[in-house]
Amino acid sequence: MQLKSLAAAIAMTSAATGLGLATALDNPAHAQETYEWKMVTSWPKNFPGVGQGPERLAELVEKMSDGRLTIEVYGAGQLVPGFEVFDAVAEGTAEMGHSASYYWKGKAPAAQFFAAVPFGMNAQEMNAWLQHGGGIELWNELYDQFGVEVMTAGASGVQMGGWFNKEINSVKDLEGLKMRMPGLGGEVMSRMGTAIVNMPGGEIFTSLQSGAIDATEWIGPYNDLAFGLHQAADYYYYPGWHEPTVMFEAIVNEEAYNELPADLQAILQTAVHDVNLSVLNEYTARNNDALQTLVEEHGVELRRFPDDVLAEAKKHSQAVVQELAETNEMAKKIYDSYSAFQNKVENYHAISEQAYYNARNPDGDTTTTQQQ
Repeated sequence: MQLKSLAAAIAMTSAATGLGLATALDNPAHAQETYEWKMVTSWPKNFPGVGQGPERLAELVEKMSDGRLTIEVYGAGQLVPGFEVFDAVAEGTAEMGHSASYYWKGKAPAAQFFAAVPFGMNAQEMNAWLQHGGGIELWNELYDQFGVEVMTAGASGVQMGGWFNKEINSVKDLEGLKMRMPGLGGEVMSRMGTAIVNMPGGEIFTSLQSGAIDATEWIGPYNDLAFGLHQAADYYYYPGWHEPTVMFEAIVNEEAYNELPADLQAILQTAVHDVNLSVLNEYTARNNDALQTLVEEHGVELRRFPDDVLAEAKKHSQAVVQELAETNEMAKKIYDSYSAFQNKVENYHAISEQAYYNARNPDGDTTTTQQQ
């Protein structure tokens, strides 16, 4: 659909769904008022996938609003450091931010449920819970205390397990390693003997290359290749049990959002919805080619985590998630909703998605690029 047609459809939908477009039409001066926003992100400027999503969002909003709402996008460190995005939006330094909610675990531990849960739901399942299972309402309820609105704005899909400078043949090989891994997955690895270090994406390569860390996870082949992580570590592990997806968030200062007329709110919501889908589609399309390049052109050694590592990680994951759920009443409320939805969707996917994958690949792992 062309953007002009999409803009017209948005206007018609806004009126039909009672979003208040008539109010804007009744007040032409208000309807033509312009708004200039700043969006801060936790990613390098224009970084493939996750960094380009905010750029697409800004472009869509400007075109659909005919320039009435413009958004200037800042990469991590350009206006505020990557880990200060949430504070910048809550305080009004920027009207909008793009990040991942597990970076704010110090402010709201339960926010981690909305980013990535080890052995939890994948992107398809998370989107279903957030949009049709009450998840986004709980997310906004959690952020209400900070004066921040939140919308889902992309997903990574199942990530890779990470880069290591030595082979991992058992749980014992993890002991004493310094690894960059955020969120609940990092807590699980910590309990398996790994020293966890958190840092923004832009610092990962130099830290791994210099030996400041021994291992790292970032996102997946598309982004890992762009960062050149294959130049700093030889072994590339899967599956990404720690992050079956990361859901990226678009956060908006509540006061700034409420100042927008209803049609601009609808345009912003629709642009974010588009980005939520397009970012995941881009990762799905690009990861396979990038992995092939890493293995065939750069000689990366692809490895599957040993069974005992996965079993130990799952055991600790269950404990970590349960402990988070017991943090406070809100965390328990979110956990109950999340786990109930996962149980339901797993039951259906057992006879749909999983059964289909098993039928498509009856011999099990058919990874042609795997090296053993």
